[in-house]
Amino acid sequence: MEYRIEKDTMGEMQVPADRYWAAQTQRSYQNFRIGTEVMPREITRAFGILKKAAALANCKLGKLSEEKKNAICAACDEVISGELNGHFPLVVWQTGSGTQSNMNANEVIANRGNEIAGAKLLHPNDDINKSQSSNDTFPTAMHIAAVVAIEDDLFPAMDTLIATLKRLEKENEGIVKSGRTHLQDAVPIAFSQEISGWRNMIEKTKAQLQLATTGLKELALGGTAVGTGLNAPKGFAEEVAAQVSALTGKAFVTAENKYHALTAKDELVFAHGALKALACNLMKIANDVRWLASGPRDGLGEIFIPENEPGSSIMPGKVNPTQCESMTMVAVQVMANDVAVGVGASQGNFELNVFMPVIIYNFLQSVRLLADGITSFEKNCVTGIQANKEKMKHNLYNSLMLVTALNPYIGYENAAKTAKKAYKENISLKEACVALGFLTAEKFDEVFRPEEMAYPQK
Repeated sequence: MEYRIEKDTMGEMQVPADRYWAAQTQRSYQNFRIGTEVMPREITRAFGILKKAAALANCKLGKLSEEKKNAICAACDEVISGELNGHFPLVVWQTGSGTQSNMNANEVIANRGNEIAGAKLLHPNDDINKSQSSNDTFPTAMHIAAVVAIEDDLFPAMDTLIATLKRLEKENEGIVKSGRTHLQDAVPIAFSQEISGWRNMIEKTKAQLQLATTGLKELALGGTAVGTGLNAPKGFAEEVAAQVSALTGKAFVTAENKYHALTAKDELVFAHGALKALACNLMKIANDVRWLASGPRDGLGEIFIPENEPGSSIMPGKVNPTQCESMTMVAVQVMANDVAVGVGASQGNFELNVFMPVIIYNFLQSVRLLADGITSFEKNCVTGIQANKEKMKHNLYNSLMLVTALNPYIGYENAAKTAKKAYKENISLKEACVALGFLTAEKFDEVFRPEEMAYPQK
């Protein structure tokens, strides 16, 4: 491999000749050989956005020449597009402020910008990092990446799942099945009503996430090192937020209190709480689906789900609810990530939180897994759900909890005696009720209408 010599305030470093990074990135690359978790590409892209926004703001405020601004913006566009991803090698497990990733962006943009300009025009600190500090750029990149991931990746996946569930609701109207509570038989419910519960779970958590993104749209940029805004010109914070908004199409604003923006990460904790709520709901939905599809002969068997691949290497013909299993594993990971996000956010000492890389790594992994998991679950499972009407009807009429319909006519205690007699003697509720003398056969038939029990208000 060929190398070139790059210098920083600590001396000279050998850097691969074909890479745009410089001495500070190389030091981090050599000093933190920990794990395989590279800084998320969402953060790399967010740095491209904020560095371009900063250049535009600095130029507008008279702090950067037009020539330098143009070179920086051209290089940033390549960072944003992902063309330069190979020049961002640093791992998550580095300085807790993300300083080295900020410098990685500064060095890459400076060297690529100089190459574009055909001259030694840009300096990583003096030009690319002008009016900024790692302490305000990294939390800004975190918020940009979080908002973009939620709104552009997760919300579309959730919307597709909601639309599919709405379709299934409509298709299954009027199909009544046995409800279940405590994993025991309960009173009847329409299958469409059960599906509506699933649908509303996704709608509710989307609303919670929309609320959470309000805080995430506040940017720390302009606070510089400790929140005072040292070395940033007046109006920079407001102008750079406006430029980020223009570049992303999202309504970012400058944070009202930069001291809070640098040291506290409660907006990310709050938003990840909504992600955890979504994961909890998806765990419930996926579990319901695989329980209802259990069988095919010895389980509940009330729904059919798509058969996607063989389920066993030893049992021929076995097919498993693999999409449900995948979805529930995603949910487990997101719930676990919430612990890392929360603990990391609690470590804001004095003017700066120094657990930011691990916070955003887990946050973005949660969003990515949820978006991909929901897409796969919807496409390969939910969209193909079909009711097993015969099994639903069989289970409905076999349920002893239908006796609840008799409460107004024979009372709770007599209804309980009827259910227990039917279960003990393996006879129908009608046979038990008539045998006990609580109702005549004709009266029983008049009041006992299982399908109507799912719509008591009609």
